[in-house]
Amino acid sequence: MVMTPSLARPRTAWVAVGTVVGAGVTAALQVGKAAIAAPLLQADLGLDLAAVGWITAIFAVLGVVGGVPAGAVTARLGDRRVLLAGLVAIALGAAVGGGATTFTVLLGSRVIEGLGFLMIAVSGPAVLQRIVAAGDRDLAFALWSCFMPAGMALAMLTVPLAASWQVYWWCSGALAALSAVGIAVSVAGADSRTRFVWRALVKDAWATLRVGPALLAVSFALYSLMFFALFSFLPVLLMQRMAVSLTAAGFLSALATAANIAGNLIAGVLLSRGASRTTLIGIACAVMSLAALGIFIPVLPPLGALLLCVVFSGVGGMLPATIVATTPMLAPAERLVPVAVGLVMQGSNLGQVIGPVAVGGAIDRFGWPSAAAIVVAAGAAGFVVSLLLRKVLRGP
Repeated sequence: MVMTPSLARPRTAWVAVGTVVGAGVTAALQVGKAAIAAPLLQADLGLDLAAVGWITAIFAVLGVVGGVPAGAVTARLGDRRVLLAGLVAIALGAAVGGGATTFTVLLGSRVIEGLGFLMIAVSGPAVLQRIVAAGDRDLAFALWSCFMPAGMALAMLTVPLAASWQVYWWCSGALAALSAVGIAVSVAGADSRTRFVWRALVKDAWATLRVGPALLAVSFALYSLMFFALFSFLPVLLMQRMAVSLTAAGFLSALATAANIAGNLIAGVLLSRGASRTTLIGIACAVMSLAALGIFIPVLPPLGALLLCVVFSGVGGMLPATIVATTPMLAPAERLVPVAVGLVMQGSNLGQVIGPVAVGGAIDRFGWPSAAAIVVAAGAAGFVVSLLLRKVLRGP
């Protein structure tokens, strides 16, 4: 077996890990920038809330329908190629979006950015699986799983500092181009490639639809439902419960989001020391459910509810890190890891779509306590899934 350059030089491999995680953060920045820039888009382009909703939700919609196909393409074309293509797509989409003067053009640019995000989200773990030694993969995957909260928090903090939303769009595109250069320099390509055949894509996708990857996808869907059920409405909740300004609510929301990063990293350390994967998933689901009761039901003072938001985010962060690290283990073959990751990402995006819609409708009709019922039900289902995963990981 020929050892790849990245595996032969561990320090070089960790430099590559840094650039891959940086690419993920750059991709997540594109998600967060639209949410925090929504008032600016409304004022400048005259968009209503429905249009703004499409601008922010299009990434999740693309992920719901395109996760497995993106993984199958990655398995055939190569993870490094797809990762680079994703960064180029984001750079192009951001450049077009920054010059948009109509909703149609801006939405089209977001579709391009969304496709780039999807390619990066699916190919990133596949690159890490290939370039990192087996004993270091849990930590590497934990670092990778931080990309979404890190990018979202960074957008919340930096968008208000830009001269205009257009300038921010162009800067985010330039960052994607710079990230592509970093990947090209630091990440080696695979030693071999598989011939691209459309019929083979369907075969790869079908081969991956097994119990293990499917359960991971369901687990990630339930986590995303719970997480975005809270964080889609957290600024509004904080403004009502704590009587703070929008700027203060944005800062506090970013603080709670950042706690998710700590949870991901803690999970990576625990996994590298032999912690049970299903136990971490079960604990995360249970704590998120219990915390939701104190967050959405006004039984605690405002500061107590805010602290529970931090706990909800921090402990919940153990779940995505664990799922991402477990996905390669349950893929039917190493070359199908990108397809399994795509399936799991479809679950994640499905939760992102369902969570805000279900909770928003429930809050409008029944008030904030109804959100607690939805999150608790999802957490209970997630706990059951963790028990089923335990049987899969143990084997027959």
